[in-house]
Amino acid sequence: MAVDNKQKFQYRINEAIRVKEVRLVGDNVEQGVYTIQQALRIANDQELDLVEISPNVNPPVCRVVDYQKFIFQLKKKQKEQKAKSVKVVVKEIRFGPQTDDHDYNFKLKHAKGFLSEGSKVKAYVFFRGRSILFKDQGEVLLLRFANDLEDYGRVESMPVLEGKRMTIMLAPKKAASPAPKKGAKEEAADASDED
Repeated sequence: MAVDNKQKFQYRINEAIRVKEVRLVGDNVEQGVYTIQQALRIANDQELDLVEISPNVNPPVCRVVDYQKFIFQLKKKQKEQKAKSVKVVVKEIRFGPQTDDHDYNFKLKHAKGFLSEGSKVKAYVFFRGRSILFKDQGEVLLLRFANDLEDYGRVESMPVLEGKRMTIMLAPKKAASPAPKKGAKEEAADASDED
């Protein structure tokens, strides 16, 4: 079984472990502190590998295990964790401090779509040159934007001025669970009742 180099050198095994004593753990060994020679002998007697799993403690923790199987299970666990993790997509919407109603409504429509898809929305007002004088207008615009989107998302962070940008973050609201679908028999019964 091929093991990629990144995983292969992540753990030291057998003779690559260069310490005097190790704490031995595993299913089929008596746990405790052993000299490296004793630990290697125990692993060899069971035709398994001595794998250093916690090198930063004193003494380092080693496990008696089949190394290939150990790496396989690690990869499997990482794959499961990756599958369970949720990817958060952040969509940005940019305003000027004096955005007119048509542009505002156009961007509002897009934000509703993004939040409905489950993406976060980062809306910001960009101030150019002297337009920073209108930062109050920018804040009012962002608060109006958040208010208009309250059915679709919740405010994660209030408007904050960062340099020449005033930013607000909106997260999608949890979608209500859909009504359970009717089975074919129930639909047929409903149709016959209507006749």
